[in-house]
Formats: sequence, structure tokens, C-alpha cells
Amino acid sequence: MTHKYIYLVFTRTGTWLSRLICLFSKLTYPHVSLSFDDSFTRMYSFGRTNPDNPFSGGFVEENLYGGVFRKFPNCRCLIYRVKINEEQFELLQEQVKAFLQEKDRYKYNLLGLLALRVNRPLKRKDRFFCSQFVSQLLINAGIFDTDKIPEMIRTDELFTIENKELIYEGIVNRDYIASLFKGIPIV
Repeated sequence: MTHKYIYLVFTRTGTWLSRLICLFSKLTYPHVSLSFDDSFTRMYSFGRTNPDNPFSGGFVEENLYGGVFRKFPNCRCLIYRVKINEEQFELLQEQVKAFLQEKDRYKYNLLGLLALRVNRPLKRKDRFFCSQFVSQLLINAGIFDTDKIPEMIRTDELFTIENKELIYEGIVNRDYIASLFKGIPIV
């Protein structure tokens, strides 16, 4: 059976929302994105749709070296590489493609994030926060096994995913992160 890799990229940017989440939840990395390759120039999540506007949120294609990550140069990240099978990889890609096709329809689930803080699930149509989105995709593809619903999953709970390998933790540094993948076979 052939295998593929995906990457879970956990970040702490310094935005007001990131700082608030860290303050009230004690999370080290309040944001999570999904990447299909090790360039980290096309990652998927829910967050700011405009790096300069903290009130514009929704489904985003992120670039670890641009956008909000460039705006906050001391951004920290934690990157896991997760080994999955080809069927799971295709299921993830199909789900992301569906979000991309109607990306303007989706909004950030700020109320759901607040509800998570008080341990109350709040599912809202076409609205997600980052860990809700990533966990839903991973659960649907049979990659993340949990008894919790996506609306109740914090970023740090994704650390329990199986088949993961820590690739990097530290300040976002494109050259250094790229050097980590020299010699690592990417299937």
C-alpha cells in the first residue's frame, strides 16, 4: 500500500485573537492549518481573509511566509508530518476542493470559538474556526479518531493524532524549514 504525507502546521502569530486565545486557554499554538506539501505555501484553514483586517474571517488559503505570518515576523510554529494512505489523501483533497469551490460562502465561527471556551458545542451553518475545520476533515477521512465532535476540538487535541512526526518547532524561517526537507523523500 502506498502512502502520502500531510502536514499539520500549528502557529502563534501575535494577532489580537491569537493573544486572547492564548491568554484564556493557555494554548501554545492557537491556530492550525493543513498542508498537502512541504512548501507550506498553500495551507488551508479558517482565519483572517485579509491580513490587515481582523474582522474579515473565513476559509483561507494561507502561505506560511506571507499574509498574516509575514505581518507578524516573530510568529512561532510547530509542524507535524502525518503519514496517511492514498485513499485518505484523496478524501482530504476532495473536501478541500469543495471548500475552495465555494470559499466565499464560508465565514469564521467566532461564536463557536467562544462556545468552545465554555465547553458548549455550537455548530453554525457554513461557519468554522481553525481546529473545527481541520479536525472535521481529518475525522471524515478516517485520519483522526476521537469521540469529540469538531466543534469541541481545540488545536492542542490534534497533537494526539497517530502516525505523526515532529518536523520543526520554532520561529517561522523559510530557509531553515526548507532545509529540513532536503533528503526527506516526499511521496
